[in-house]
Amino acid sequence: MAIYKLKPDRIADLVETSFELESIHERRDLQRLLREKIDIIAPHTLVIAEEFGEWEGSKRRIDLLGVDKEARLVVIELKRTETGAHMELQAIRYAAMLSTATFEQVVDIYSRFLTSNTVDKDARSELLRFLEWEEPQEDLFASDVRIVLASAEFSKELTTAVMWLNERELDIRCVRLKLYKSPDDNQIFIDVQQVLPIPEATDYQVKVREKAERSKDARLVAVTNRDLTKYRFNGVTYGKGRLVHAIVSHYIQHHPDITFDELLAKFPNRLQGSLGVVEELSQITDASKRNHRYFARPDELIQLPKEQRTVVVSSQWGLNTRDFINYVTEAFGYQIDEA
Repeated sequence: MAIYKLKPDRIADLVETSFELESIHERRDLQRLLREKIDIIAPHTLVIAEEFGEWEGSKRRIDLLGVDKEARLVVIELKRTETGAHMELQAIRYAAMLSTATFEQVVDIYSRFLTSNTVDKDARSELLRFLEWEEPQEDLFASDVRIVLASAEFSKELTTAVMWLNERELDIRCVRLKLYKSPDDNQIFIDVQQVLPIPEATDYQVKVREKAERSKDARLVAVTNRDLTKYRFNGVTYGKGRLVHAIVSHYIQHHPDITFDELLAKFPNRLQGSLGVVEELSQITDASKRNHRYFARPDELIQLPKEQRTVVVSSQWGLNTRDFINYVTEAFGYQIDEA
């Protein structure tokens, strides 16, 4: 497709050029510019890392890493070459390495990115704001990894591989970046086009995929039973884990003389399972376990005034939430309603 420059007196030709001819470098220029205008190639995406490579046994790095509005991670690979050689293979490796990432791990990644770019913002708050969440939803976060390949051109081998992979329910997009120059004033123009999947076919492909997913979901619902119910307690709406934290905090606030052993008796471990409802902070020596399985941020810690001990509440709640609600409703007379 030809691109022209519309002038007051005529339609002027633009000359096709290349990143190499214009001395536009892949990382120093293209990556930097797209990082600040990522919607050009990946709409509704928040960039959370650049040159990301925090995994053992590999020196490979993702050009740009993002999160989209559906809480999926987005691997973005850039090439200024005319073939995009091996981009899809690199990106698939990165996607596999990121497939087990948790919300808290992504917060850490994003925090370092903000710090390295001297941006004075709280990574956790910014991520929640972007996702329009009040609190982390691990069941929904990073349930899939999307791939965006942006290059000056793509070889036939690459596009054939991408079409085959997309048919098998991967989400890989190829975005072509072509440069043009105005002979009159040497201005550079960039033409951005999604070449795979073909935009006109995207809605159809989504519908076909959704139909297949509905059939699959019907078989899996009894196993996964994902429960996204919100609850109201004392006039505030909570997700499952936050509800438990709020109830334990409320109980301790109204029983300031309670000891840790008495607290365990009031909130027995069986209500949660392997972790128990509460644990003493000093007993959790594994930092990863503390941060990912308990409400352990400074503002989430709970003090037992009588013993001067600090306790944390488990954040791992799913189907067991209903047993917890039934218990505290009957044992303490708390009123908890579904929002």
